[in-house]
Amino acid sequence: MSRRAALLLACCAALPATATGAQRPEVTAAADALQARVVEWRRDIHQHPELSNREERTAAKVAEHLRSLGLEPRTGIAHHGVTAVLRGGRPGPRLALRADMDALPVTEETGLPFASTATGTYRGQTTGVMHACGHDAHTAILMGVAEALAGMREQLAGEVLFVFQPAEEGAPEGEEGGAGLMLEEGVFADFKPGAVFGLHVFSTLNANQIGVRAGPTMAASDRFGMKVIGRQTHGSRPWGGVDPIIAAAQIVNQSQAIVSRQMDISAQPVVLSFGAINGGIRYNIIPDSVELVGTIRTFDEDMRADVFRRLTSVAEHVAAANGATVETQIPADEGNPVTFNNEALTARMRPSLDAAAGAGNVVDMPLVMGAEDFSLYAREVPGLFFFVGATPAGTDPATAPSNHSPKFDVDESALDLGLRAMLQASLDYLAGDTGG
Repeated sequence: MSRRAALLLACCAALPATATGAQRPEVTAAADALQARVVEWRRDIHQHPELSNREERTAAKVAEHLRSLGLEPRTGIAHHGVTAVLRGGRPGPRLALRADMDALPVTEETGLPFASTATGTYRGQTTGVMHACGHDAHTAILMGVAEALAGMREQLAGEVLFVFQPAEEGAPEGEEGGAGLMLEEGVFADFKPGAVFGLHVFSTLNANQIGVRAGPTMAASDRFGMKVIGRQTHGSRPWGGVDPIIAAAQIVNQSQAIVSRQMDISAQPVVLSFGAINGGIRYNIIPDSVELVGTIRTFDEDMRADVFRRLTSVAEHVAAANGATVETQIPADEGNPVTFNNEALTARMRPSLDAAAGAGNVVDMPLVMGAEDFSLYAREVPGLFFFVGATPAGTDPATAPSNHSPKFDVDESALDLGLRAMLQASLDYLAGDTGG
């Protein structure tokens, strides 16, 4: 046992038992002891970001830290995933805790002293690389939670699986990765937890707040593609060919009626967005084809399948009406399902979040149209996914740079709150408590 862990254990042993609804004294002691180190880890990871399926340095840092805690990390899962099991000194339940490690192809514009200057290759182009979604914070928080729990392992009931996951933002084209590949390669094969917890720092909340909701929480996310095929001709003689640009434009316009006129969005929201249209290279040549890609976000499996069917129908019929044909991939691959918070688990752990954040600082989250592949773990076992505010207190979150922005930053007090919340919830769950 490290000297730091021994000091923490001695401090915890000297503290009185926690009162119902209060922050556990061992959580307070651990968070106070680890706060500066968590900030240091986060800044280091932020300054050295790595794209999805390229998280070599980050994974090595995590594995080294887990070994220093006396754990035996398993590495190389889903390319660069790292896991380790902590076995408590007393029998109890099994719990998994997950953090994602990858960064985004975004050039940083925060001006931070530890801002990223890293570059990488994305879709064949050189780009800046930045932790624009806060995964640096997630990794640092879980490293802190692992150290805190390892320091109290003799008193700990049950077992904890730490999951440091690559490629949450999606594997590069032609590769596999993320939670799906972690599960395929057996992350839950030998250790089937009773529950899995995850968190996400979020710009729409202030740094002293936690957001959570039961049931559907983040949307299912599906990527689609289509290729509208016409016949090339000179721009001065459009009647001499078939114009795929006209057909593509009409497909984009008509598709909007799927959401606005055909789906019952009073039941659940739906989003259908086109993200790119590519076709043609010269001003006076009508091209042979146009390619379109986009995303679909839903919260209901039946509505999800219905949007797929309706978008395919629109594409085929509009193309035919213009004398063109269309090749569709709807969806283009297996997307993320809805991130679903188990209702009973969420109700049970809500007091733990209250204890960590303080009275009135845990808010009910609205549905989030963003997606998370944490949803795949929560399909296997009951899941709890909550949000930790990243915007400084006193700043309107509506005006703050959002996740994925080149100016996105995390108020570092969120690291402390995230650590306390995850640690409090973990200890309460392992002890069989309902918040304290």
